Amino acid sequence: MTKKSFEVDFAGKKLSIETGVLAKQAGGSCTVRYGDTVVLAAATMGGIREGVNWFPLSVDYEEKLYAAGKIKGSRWIKREGRPSDEAVLTSRLIDRCIRPLFPKEIKNEVQVILTILSYDNENDSDIVSLIGASTAIAMSNIPWDGPLAGLRVGRVDGELVINPTFEQRDNSDLNLIVAGMDDKVLMIEADGQEVKEKVVYDAIELSLKPIKKVIKLINEVVKEAGKEKTIPEIPVSDEAEDVEAPEATKELIEKTQQWIETNIPKVLFDKKLKTKSERKDALSKAKDEMLVYLEGEGIGKERRKKALPLFEDFAEKEVTRAILEDDRRVDGRKLTELRNLDVTVGLLPRTHGTGLFNRGETQVLSIVTLGSPGDEQSLEGLEISGTKRFMHHYNFPPYSVGETGRIGSPGRREIGHGALAEKAILPLMPDKEEFPYTVRVVSEVLGSNGSSSMASACGSSLALFDAGVPLKKSVAGIAMGVASDESKGKFKVLTDLQDLEDGPGGMDFKIAGSKDGITAIQLDTKTKGIPMDVVKKALDQGLDARLEILKAMDKVITAPRTDLSEYAPKIVSFKINPDKIREVIGPGGKIINKIIEETGVQIDIEDDGTVNVTAVSGSEGDKAVDWIKNIVREVEVGETFEGPVTRMFDFGAMVEILPGQEGMVHISELAHHRVGQVSDVVKAGDTVKVKVIKIDEKGRINLSMKELLPKPSRGKDNYSSEGKKPYKPNSQKKF
Repeated sequence: MTKKSFEVDFAGKKLSIETGVLAKQAGGSCTVRYGDTVVLAAATMGGIREGVNWFPLSVDYEEKLYAAGKIKGSRWIKREGRPSDEAVLTSRLIDRCIRPLFPKEIKNEVQVILTILSYDNENDSDIVSLIGASTAIAMSNIPWDGPLAGLRVGRVDGELVINPTFEQRDNSDLNLIVAGMDDKVLMIEADGQEVKEKVVYDAIELSLKPIKKVIKLINEVVKEAGKEKTIPEIPVSDEAEDVEAPEATKELIEKTQQWIETNIPKVLFDKKLKTKSERKDALSKAKDEMLVYLEGEGIGKERRKKALPLFEDFAEKEVTRAILEDDRRVDGRKLTELRNLDVTVGLLPRTHGTGLFNRGETQVLSIVTLGSPGDEQSLEGLEISGTKRFMHHYNFPPYSVGETGRIGSPGRREIGHGALAEKAILPLMPDKEEFPYTVRVVSEVLGSNGSSSMASACGSSLALFDAGVPLKKSVAGIAMGVASDESKGKFKVLTDLQDLEDGPGGMDFKIAGSKDGITAIQLDTKTKGIPMDVVKKALDQGLDARLEILKAMDKVITAPRTDLSEYAPKIVSFKINPDKIREVIGPGGKIINKIIEETGVQIDIEDDGTVNVTAVSGSEGDKAVDWIKNIVREVEVGETFEGPVTRMFDFGAMVEILPGQEGMVHISELAHHRVGQVSDVVKAGDTVKVKVIKIDEKGRINLSMKELLPKPSRGKDNYSSEGKKPYKPNSQKKF
């Protein structure tokens, strides 16, 4: 393969694709460059994975620290380890874009690997990787109905900007990624600062023209460097059998379809079936009845097995048909109707805040934990470094869908759903200056039948209010679905989709936000794209649903509680002179560690002099605050103190007047009489009262004890500490 290069202007910058140089043994490979960000994309197809009824696609986005000239900060491990959450989210994003375009018959393993070779701190590698993945698959031998392309849209000072730089994104109130083809949308991922639905729609619409431009470039690459597509072998297995497979004869199809059309609607739309499990059991029973019917029709055992996939396919088509033609849903709801809502807060006695959100059979319990600023999560990655003070973690145990399964570290789905709910809440979280706590929310999915991630956003909002976190507004989310017949161009949008409604021609359009605008969006589709009129309908219909959910939440709790939980830590924040920070810390951390050890608090000091003292006990916190303030306070002449004698000298004694601050009591200032030895008056460890009498130009503090002592009578004044008359050089004898 010879080297070939292709380029196009993409939002004012050169986008270049190069083939025939790197990774030549992959099924398809290319390097994509945008600015100085360079990504190597490689796509390869393996053999059939036997015994599966799903498509074994894997997408791996590999962050390499060398791309940004970094070496890992850990002392012990310098090699890249497990993917960061950001890498996982980017892998999922690309997977969600490309997956709908693979033929449903394919059961071969397909792997797409995106390796970041160079990163310029200006152009995000996620969009470059998406374009690379599309190009590598399109030019490979892998069957695929692409190419597609994607881009990012921001809004800076009210103006929409395509592919904004990181600097522009810092000032943008919208961060929207769109993937599409043929004037249709395949995937959306967005977060925003309460952005209106029209702004989101306009941003998506703006993206379609430049997306076409990139697709045209990819088609040029395929024309010049693409391989012939392989027709994969269709696996012969009961589970993976398809209606078009040779074994599914015309007779079998006709008899199966005839039975399903007669009997399945009765099962699907039986009003007595209220739950997902009841519908599942009823369909399983109907499946057995169908097999008995086919046996009576003379269909042999092996051929009857091949009717099972036909049953699933026809049942899904019947659900779609009923929605498109009759506006009829399996649970009897209208197309715009929500399931029953139930909201509760304050369930658990010792946690800092809780919210329980129920929508139909979907149930999520969200729990808030408040911590000190020192509990912030440290981030180290290719594009992100720093700390994170708000975290949302999502757990999806197998019992939530009535199954058994693995329990352990979160999978990609849990990381993705947790991040989506986090994005929904984050724009409304208080600033650190207003609320210095680190906040962690954990959402436990206790039951799932449709959009547990959006239920997590609702539960988190409730829990934060219950915890007393000054969240600016309530946040709610909803999942919109669609029933579609692409051959006829028919679509109908569904509010609050559930189980059987999430079929092959559907979409999962999650929209979260406050009453004033959108904060997070995630769109996945199982079709070859969603028309823009469906996108608009979903946004508008989603707003109505969101407002209805917010109304139900407001009936339970309308604003953050005024007081934190009695079990939450208490934080006192104040400022000190940044030049005094070293005095608080002390040599080798001696002073600050002593404060922590004696009071049991946690102390966090920022470079600007902000001090946060976190304590479980208010009294211990007050003690630590006073201690620190005394360390940094400026001593003035005339002030009096009481403190321990720390050191003894022949000429005086050092007294600690404030934590970490000492002053000298000269021997002449110990008492009104003449003192022969310092130890005659004070000893190390004695607590004495002193007065500041002078601070010299070097900041040294001179103290006096005698200034605070009553002056003795005239007779006693002439005696020293040894009880003898003091020697007076100027005294004269009388003769």
